Amino acid sequence: MRRLHGMESFAEVAKAHSFSRAAAALGVPTSTLSRHVAELERAVGLRLLNRSTRRVELTEAGRLYFERCRHIVAQAEIAHEELREQLETPSGPLRVQLPAAYALDALLPALVAFGGRYPDIRLQLGVADPDGADREPDTGDVSIRLGELPDSSRVARRLGTVQAGLYASPAYLAARGAPAAPADLDNHDCIGLRLSAGAAGPWLLQRGEERCRVPAAQRYGVNDACMARQLAALGAGIAALGGEADGLVRVLPDWSLGPVAVHALTETRLIPAKTRRLIDFLAQHLDPTGLPAARAA
Repeated sequence: MRRLHGMESFAEVAKAHSFSRAAAALGVPTSTLSRHVAELERAVGLRLLNRSTRRVELTEAGRLYFERCRHIVAQAEIAHEELREQLETPSGPLRVQLPAAYALDALLPALVAFGGRYPDIRLQLGVADPDGADREPDTGDVSIRLGELPDSSRVARRLGTVQAGLYASPAYLAARGAPAAPADLDNHDCIGLRLSAGAAGPWLLQRGEERCRVPAAQRYGVNDACMARQLAALGAGIAALGGEADGLVRVLPDWSLGPVAVHALTETRLIPAKTRRLIDFLAQHLDPTGLPAARAA
């Protein structure tokens, strides 16, 4: 049992690259976590982590050990969860990483409904970075991602797709006029949004069976939909946005962008009952457009 505690502590630190963040996730003091990892290192006879004041990194031996022990820890947690599930409903913290703007427009209502059904599960929500580099490391039990998925060892389950429209502020349209056709976007300032690593690509517009690829003049490029929405509200240009866009005007309303795939990502297929319940719940409550059924047009 002591060895398993050490493996659990080490795996959490390895994912978070931080003793303090790992301790917060496990709900134990940092000193306890540090002691568990030190005892594990003495037991295996190798240093598993390189510690610095700013970041914790895996050694070569640590990377090999992490690949082995994280599955053991996951299996042990699942075994406990399955036994507990026979006696009670799933409980405990569940960490969910969300894309910011889409979470506000579409996922939060479903998450609130999930919380109402499973009151013993404590949802810990965080904002995920589409590039996976600019913000805190992705340490969620499940992550929701939009767009094309990068090559990864993580397990993905498709939840649906989301459509987006083009929006601009009344002030911008008063100054520059509204485009009457997709080709007119070449004469406008556009706000490019990338949902995965790499540069923002051209806009793929569709109207019924019609398809149109627009190499929009993207004066601004961002990797966050909230930022794109705020730039549009400030009159910086035309943005492609999903969900609702209060205060903005729909441009080319007959045309939409998409579909953009929505996925749930986990580290392994061996996931605890509470994580499985959430993924199943989201899949059931998101219609084929990726929006909650109660809010779909």
